[in-house]
Amino acid sequence: MNLFNIIKNQLIEVIEWTDDSRDTLSYRWPDDDKEIKNGAQLIVRESQQVQFVAAGQYADLFGPGKHTLSTENVPVLSTILGWKYGFQSPFKCDVYYINTRLFTGNKWGTSNPVLMRDKDFGVVRIRAFGTYDFRIVQPALFLKEVAGTDQNFRIDEFADTMRSRIVSVFTEALAKAQVPVLDVATRYGDLGQALVQIINPAMVEKYGIEVTSFVLENVSVPPEVEQAIDKRSSMGAIGNLNDYVKYQMGQAMTSGGEGAAAATLPATMAMGFGMAQEMMKQMQQPAAAAGQPALGTQGAHDAFSPAAAQATPAGTAPALQVYTPEQAAQLLGVDVADVLAELEAGHLKGRKIGANWRIAQAALDEFLQG
Repeated sequence: MNLFNIIKNQLIEVIEWTDDSRDTLSYRWPDDDKEIKNGAQLIVRESQQVQFVAAGQYADLFGPGKHTLSTENVPVLSTILGWKYGFQSPFKCDVYYINTRLFTGNKWGTSNPVLMRDKDFGVVRIRAFGTYDFRIVQPALFLKEVAGTDQNFRIDEFADTMRSRIVSVFTEALAKAQVPVLDVATRYGDLGQALVQIINPAMVEKYGIEVTSFVLENVSVPPEVEQAIDKRSSMGAIGNLNDYVKYQMGQAMTSGGEGAAAATLPATMAMGFGMAQEMMKQMQQPAAAAGQPALGTQGAHDAFSPAAAQATPAGTAPALQVYTPEQAAQLLGVDVADVLAELEAGHLKGRKIGANWRIAQAALDEFLQG
């Protein structure tokens, strides 16, 4: 072999890469310390882009097609290497192939709970996981921030590198979207579509990656928040409170025992309040005819007693009708403790003045109507 053939064999004349792995994101073409010949052919296939890197700087980018490497079509490279008047000699340059096809079904998830502020439940810890689809749209930025100088950067390495970054962007997007926890836990599809509009610009700007689809497969919240969500769902399913009370009474009557007594307590109180209203109406009619207070004359000195509430001067608007827990319990035939329990739980609205409760007629009506 003569000297000319030896020199010729040391020059690269054709640069191409056939990807048969289906999981490679970027590939540094091996040059084996050979130089690229002036006028060499660069072959770039569909779903590929080629990024030239010279002297540690990102140079020209080539899309699909067959390219002849000359001064005319590598202007950035010519500037970096100082080819002011063209070049005829071989040159050294790193060649990176970038796979630009869509990579689907990539998993993401929060290894630790994410804190978010919710208008209904305050600060809540949530965990989430799902999948996302992406493609590389800015090869130079992707090589700089993600792949680096790795000769064969694969999807499994990418998953390890990007998982925490995806979660970080997801957390920021969730905070910007201000989505209530109730919607996060029940509307995965709508939330994924909303978040991709926020996540995608951040991923393109930071890593040169376009996220085309972001899917929430599951969002879990602490047990106490789950219980609150279940209670709200139950209240929505109950609908009409009167019908629900009747149903509970029927179920309890068929079961019997102490459980039945406990189950029928809300129904008993509801019925008792209804009876109390009818009794009060009947007592007020003869009392008004006789010019006497209908109930509780012994408490006339108390401004919040029923007697004081009913003592309305002629020609003025009716005063607020109020009851004490003892009076309500006496009328209902239940213990005072049961009435106080409903007040403390907030099911029955009342006003606490000092250590004493006062219950307005409107609050009783609202309790009975559900």
